[in-house]
Amino acid sequence: MRMPLPRLPSDLMRLPMFSLSIGTSVCSFVAQTMALIALPFHLESFGYSAVVTGLLITPWPLATAVFAPIAGKLSDRYPAGLLGLLGLVAFGIGLGALALLSARTSTPDIVWRMALAGAGFGLYQSPNNRTIQASAPRARSGGASGMQAMARLVGQTVGAALTALVLARLVPGPGAALWVGAVFSLAGAAVSAVRLTDLPQPKD
Repeated sequence: MRMPLPRLPSDLMRLPMFSLSIGTSVCSFVAQTMALIALPFHLESFGYSAVVTGLLITPWPLATAVFAPIAGKLSDRYPAGLLGLLGLVAFGIGLGALALLSARTSTPDIVWRMALAGAGFGLYQSPNNRTIQASAPRARSGGASGMQAMARLVGQTVGAALTALVLARLVPGPGAALWVGAVFSLAGAAVSAVRLTDLPQPKD
């Protein structure tokens, strides 16, 4: 804590906007990882082949790719807390809708649910990453970037471990994993919403 350039820049977590943005990132990547691991099992349980399952998941990354630059432009006009709130709520709704899939669900019905989840994630991610960098001192941009990467990897690691636990313990596991992912997404939305309040300034 006393080093001017610590290898693990935990002192940046004293900045409320920075720490809340990191928390939002962790929650979102837990949700995303749980969904992306569980979805192939979920779809294949309804009789889809591996190839068709891959094609059905494709609208997710396509929607993320479309909405990410849009979100980047919106972040010039609207706070990241609001965009993160709206994006992660949409992401959570999309995951909940995917958890409700059944063997009778039509292909277009699967596609819009995938697209909703991807669009929500895309709407949240760019403004959140920008806020992580902007809320840290300019001289600490390297440390902020490292913390951003760490938040992503922590979320992915926790998400993978939780998915394995849910698949092993709950039936039907894939659907339950999607519900848990939706809960984490909504938790991330709540953390993001806190950024819209008057945050206290850290003491020197």
